[in-house]
Amino acid sequence: MQGTILVATAGQGILRSNDDGKTWHRLGLKEAIEFDGTVRAIAVHPQQPNLIYAGADVGFCISEDGGVHFRLIDSPMNGMTIWALAIDPSNPQVMYAGTGAPSRCQLFKSVDGGLSWAASSMLFPEFCAGVNRPRLLTIAVDPGDSNDVWFGVEEGGAWRSRDAGASWERQDGLTKAIRISDIHAITILRAPAGAKTILLLTVNGVYRSIDDGFNWSEITSRERFDGQYYTRTVQALADTSGHLMLAVGDGTPGTRSRLYRSSDRGETWNDTLIHTPANSTFWALGTHATDPSLLFAGTKYGQLHRSTDGGRSWTKDWREFSEITAIAWTPMVAPLVAHAQTTAIPERKVLA
Repeated sequence: MQGTILVATAGQGILRSNDDGKTWHRLGLKEAIEFDGTVRAIAVHPQQPNLIYAGADVGFCISEDGGVHFRLIDSPMNGMTIWALAIDPSNPQVMYAGTGAPSRCQLFKSVDGGLSWAASSMLFPEFCAGVNRPRLLTIAVDPGDSNDVWFGVEEGGAWRSRDAGASWERQDGLTKAIRISDIHAITILRAPAGAKTILLLTVNGVYRSIDDGFNWSEITSRERFDGQYYTRTVQALADTSGHLMLAVGDGTPGTRSRLYRSSDRGETWNDTLIHTPANSTFWALGTHATDPSLLFAGTKYGQLHRSTDGGRSWTKDWREFSEITAIAWTPMVAPLVAHAQTTAIPERKVLA
């Protein structure tokens, strides 16, 4: 299926392709996001494929034409680096954003589709152990209950709200089942009958709860995933069947990385076939409900891999990027236009 691939990077802004990856276009010279800037989060509106949201080093930006142009939305996040974006599946007007290094770590919420934002009352220290400045890496909204919202901080713990962000309770610590404060990813699955599964990734393990977070089972990554410990991200597949993809590597940036697939809501995991070995840890995953068989995965050192069979096998695309931070695909074919190229030295005029 034809559409537009959007690859967010650290150092090349957002690269876009509307011909299935054959050619790529960088952002223009007068965009809100610099063509050599950093974009760490990108999301597509679930009902309007022309609407693309980007969390950049300048703040929060919106595209209304499938990623061709972006405009900066004036907000308290202006000049801050946004690391995470989440859209409420039940009400896309409600959005959450999280900032972090080199900016101050903070959580924000919008109730009008990203046109205005308010800061949460949550306060995080400016510095922390492990990563110096904390960053809010992940936000998840329960597809069956908009009041149930989670976010995770590297390093700063896992937090949960049962009132749509009005108040928060920490879910990790010495007296909690989740013992690690370095949180990388959280996702929430709903079965057709309404049963909930919560997956939470720390830097070195996978936690799973099937009873609304009261009890957790833990998989130690190094023991389960072929000696790889750096558990980077998890992605619910768009087929709504409870299938998941998980990215894990041997470090950051790492030299060895794998993608694992689960067909039973994270209870067990199966290795996938990757035709070209990754050059570093897989960092980002992207998919869209329009074509559940199509998935993308990007590595820390800029490789783009794709699957056309729902994540069971992967091939590397020809184009390589700077650090890939996020990937999105929209079924809209964006009207991208190649930049004009300077191919000759202009003639110099001699003044008499």
